[in-house]
Amino acid sequence: MERAGWRTTAKRATGTALAVAALVPLGCDRGGNAPHKTGPQTSAERRHQRALSSGAGPGRSPLPPGSASPAESAQTPLEAGSALPGNSQGCPDGMLRVEGQYCPDVLEECARFHPDYVKHRNNKNISARCLEFRASRCFSDRLEHLAFCMDRYEYPDKVGKSPRVLTSWLEARALCQREGKRLCTEDEFNFACEGPEMLPYATGYKRDDKACNIDKPYIMPDHEHRMLHYAECQKDERCSKELARLDQRHAIGSVNTCASWAGVIDLNGNVNEWVTRPGKKSPRRGGLKGGWWGPVRNRCRPTVIFHKEFDYGYEAGFRCCNDLADQDAGTTAEADGGRDSLHPDAGRANAASAAGGG
Repeated sequence: MERAGWRTTAKRATGTALAVAALVPLGCDRGGNAPHKTGPQTSAERRHQRALSSGAGPGRSPLPPGSASPAESAQTPLEAGSALPGNSQGCPDGMLRVEGQYCPDVLEECARFHPDYVKHRNNKNISARCLEFRASRCFSDRLEHLAFCMDRYEYPDKVGKSPRVLTSWLEARALCQREGKRLCTEDEFNFACEGPEMLPYATGYKRDDKACNIDKPYIMPDHEHRMLHYAECQKDERCSKELARLDQRHAIGSVNTCASWAGVIDLNGNVNEWVTRPGKKSPRRGGLKGGWWGPVRNRCRPTVIFHKEFDYGYEAGFRCCNDLADQDAGTTAEADGGRDSLHPDAGRANAASAAGGG
């Protein structure tokens, strides 16, 4: 089984998530050992940590002059029965238009950590969960205008269905392509989740386990048996029982309180989501974002980049993106790296039984 772990990347890939070395409490190597330690800090992480220490830094101020404070500007989660936000202009049915000015390189500083992380700070298996952030800062020289369509819900994007899991990046990409769509990029996921205000969580600066399906108790997977791909698992008694034992997903559309500024639901929590990392070569073209139901980071910016594109896990799903109808669609085929059959990774011996991360 593939080991599970995470590390943050610099600038365009994940911005700079809070520079704290921590692993999510999930996964093992082929020998059943605990997750491996994260790699060293990136240069951007070191640069931003120095900026925090000195109280100064290049780039833009945390918020434009006259803007509200983080506490005031953090959005309020939707109440049950509220009309869903979002603009669908120029997008296919079920998709939302996401458009605005995006900062590729963001500094996020945690003001208050979860007590579990504070208590076990030296345990590399405990994820660095932040309960509240200070105002985010943009460290890019210029903002980028993004405009695209994104599924409101996780795949299959059908109310009442369970989000698909046990799916590799290759399989997720093929499923999106079958619908005339594509996987979202890292930057697209970041912006749909955090918005122009660069919010650390889809719901604001504060962690909210009531609004989003996060921080559920961790259940240790059975590492003696490799789980199957989603369709095969549902047909296999042992695998389907194991998935049911581990599963803490909520059905698509059953809870809409974890809504981002753009109206996209469950970008944090519920299931991890595969994205494309433009410019990367196989087998590192994919990353996992947003977190899942477990006690992990569950934030907008971090990307788990350890897993290969043919790995899959019981909490690993995805959603699809698309270009606007009035936008040139020729920019995404190359980023997606071409087309593959739906199940190119079936039977690989090193497919993960738990993707982990978040």
